[in-house]
Formats: sequence, C-alpha cells, structure tokens
Amino acid sequence: MEFIRDIHARQHAAGQPAISVEFFPPKTDEGDRTLFERTLPALLEARPHYCSVTYGAGGSTREKTLAIAERIQRDHSLTTMSHLTCVNATQAQVREVVEDARRRGIRNLLALRGDPPGGQGEFCKTEGGFEFSHQLVAFLRELGGFSIGCAGFPEGHIACREGREVDWQRLAGKVAAGAEFIVTQLFFDNADYFTFRDHLRDRLGVAVPVIPGVLPILSAPGVKKFTQLCGARLPAGLVARLDEIGADDEAAAAFGIEFAAEQCRGLLAGGAPGIHFYTLNKPRSTLEVLRRLGLA
Repeated sequence: MEFIRDIHARQHAAGQPAISVEFFPPKTDEGDRTLFERTLPALLEARPHYCSVTYGAGGSTREKTLAIAERIQRDHSLTTMSHLTCVNATQAQVREVVEDARRRGIRNLLALRGDPPGGQGEFCKTEGGFEFSHQLVAFLRELGGFSIGCAGFPEGHIACREGREVDWQRLAGKVAAGAEFIVTQLFFDNADYFTFRDHLRDRLGVAVPVIPGVLPILSAPGVKKFTQLCGARLPAGLVARLDEIGADDEAAAAFGIEFAAEQCRGLLAGGAPGIHFYTLNKPRSTLEVLRRLGLA
C-alpha cells in the first residue's frame, strides 16, 4: 500500500486532484455486510485514490477500525488510512495499537486528539497518555514507518476559545511535529477554506497538502445537528434553503448533491489538492458528485 503523502505528490505532479472517501465502523453485522457488499463496491466504481476509517468516540472502535482498514486493503487493494486518537489510552496502549496496525499492513494514520466517550463533555487526558494531538504526531513519527495526517479546522476548533488563528498556529505545530498532510473538518463556505489555507501557507509556512473535507447533505435536520456538534457554520442562505426543504430527505439529498458539486468545483478551481468526502457510509451522493465533476 502507498503512503498518502506519495499519492498526493504524484497527483500534484500530474496536475490532478487526489480523491478520498471516509467510512465509519458499523455497529451491527448487517451494517458490516452493507459496507462491504454494497457501499464499498459502489464507491470503488469511482476509483478513489485512498479511503479512511474513523475511530469511535472514546476509542470505542479501536479493534474494528483496524480490522476494516486491513480488510479493505486486502480485498480491494485500496490504500486505507486508520484514524487514531488519544482518548482512553496510555502511551503504551497507543503503541500497541500502532504496532497492530503495522502488522496488518496499514501504513497511513490520521492522528487526532479525539472526542470523549459518548462524544460529549470536556476532553480529559488519560493518566500516562497524551493530552494534545501534536504529542501523538511526534510519537508516531518517532516510531516510524507511517505517513501521518492530522485534522484542521477552517473555522477554528470548537474547543479553542482563543480564536481561530491560535488554533491554526497549533496546527502548524502538528506539522512541525511530523504531520505530512491536513484533512479539514467539514465546512460549507469555501471562503473559510481559502482563508485557512492561505494563512497556513503564507503566514505560518505550512507546505503540506491541506485537503478539504466535504459532506454532501443528506437531510436538513441531520446536517443542522451535525454542524452544531462540531462547530461548523451553516451560511444563512444555506439555512434558508434547508428550512424550505424541511423533513423531505429526498429533496435534501438532491440539493446536497448540487451544493457539494458546486462547492467542489470551486475548491478544485482554487487549487485544493483533492477532496475528502465524508460519505456517512452512504455512497449515492458522493458518487453523483464525482460524476458531475468528471472524476468518476
């Protein structure tokens, strides 16, 4: 399997975007079957360059995340990145997870501080663990053998009370510690991404790829709840359209495809190195967006 840093370098040299998709570990056996028998085969039609598998709140899917990543690589020869968090783990336990990933042939890790158990409340450092994601990045770099990514927040991290530029300065510290690419949280105003990227590049000297994360809207109530939890902003015009759509999920998905396709066109035209799609394990919208972009 390739290093993601090399995938982006190759695509950049060819003048082409790198396309990636994200899955979360299902909670049921039926969900597992759907992921491997329907969702993944459908998305593979678009020939993404790599995918990622999330790590549940509180590290709750640790084993399953690695197992899914290993299976995707083994059965489909698709480079896969495993998320890894600091939550509920000592440094020794993190090392065990990393060495397990290495044995499974996983070569790409997204280093995150992570959400507390249940996704609610304040983050609390585990005794003997890491408090900040830059510490995890440095630890992984010292272990060696992986391409390491980290998360970035175009609007600033929801927990950073000092403001977005302080958060971006801390992100530059993650890159200095060894992160080789940045995947952003979802956002809906491209101006936020470009301000973020340009600040990192021009004022902080960050030269690694800053990959925009895009979520095709599937339902109006769903995206409103999602953005409230993660601190992303819904522009007023978008909120007005979602209010018009209301509980009509089919209309919301159709609008979400249209909006995401236009958003991606603008991002790629502005020089984004690729697009990372938050699929929510639903392939239809992501596939249609890629078709409209001529990338499927």
